[in-house]
Amino acid sequence: MATLTQQQLNNLAKTFDDRTPDELLRWAFQTFGSRLAALSAMQQSGSIVAHMISRLKLDIPVLFVDTGVMFQETLETRDRIAKEYGVRVRTLSPSLTMSQQTEKYGVLYLSVEGQKECCHMRKVEPLLAVKGQFDAFIGSLRRADGGRRGDCPILALDMEMNTVRINPLANFTDEQLEAYLAEYPVIVNPLHHQGYSTIGCNRCTTPVLPGEPKRAGRWRHLGPWSQYCGINPTDVDQGSTTGIELSQDLVDRILGQKTDFMI
Repeated sequence: MATLTQQQLNNLAKTFDDRTPDELLRWAFQTFGSRLAALSAMQQSGSIVAHMISRLKLDIPVLFVDTGVMFQETLETRDRIAKEYGVRVRTLSPSLTMSQQTEKYGVLYLSVEGQKECCHMRKVEPLLAVKGQFDAFIGSLRRADGGRRGDCPILALDMEMNTVRINPLANFTDEQLEAYLAEYPVIVNPLHHQGYSTIGCNRCTTPVLPGEPKRAGRWRHLGPWSQYCGINPTDVDQGSTTGIELSQDLVDRILGQKTDFMI
């Protein structure tokens, strides 16, 4: 095994700044092959990534975490993407239903600390259940989303999952997003047309008023302290990010290098 550090990824990402999303997706597939998956919450950017995967005919599965309290529109968007794009959508679920969780722990999402615990159980833990099956995840984070995502990297380490996170839309502007939607028949969650700029669980997501930040509708009842669920490691403070352990061959492929072993 070999160690891949964030600094090595940062150096590589500098050479990716001018790459198109198509080029980044092809690089990811060529590099990670069957150990690669895309993550989507069935929001607009994730739908675009799924459409790109389908259009480029890349055999990349899409993982969707169904928290058990998703909007019906979100579930219908998932089903349409699987059927009409022809991509493999794999649904991950928490170990407890929301009713079981509430009976055991109470209504967690009514407090800031409880919200973090709830999101971890219902979003992060289902993803952790597939740890070891993948070496990289494709996300749909964009710097144009602002907030902590204002400088989201194209490449990042996910220490908890021991994977590389790839954000092919990191440099995708709002204008480029709108242009893509105008050019291609992308399946878009209908809630986006009802004032929802971002979409999560039905308990903690509300429409956003004109002039409000894009993420103002997430956990509105908790004030400005809770804006992220933690499923994306770059949204939260990771402390000192060191490295992840991958095979030497894979690290060489990622970095475009060849390691000579001397006996």
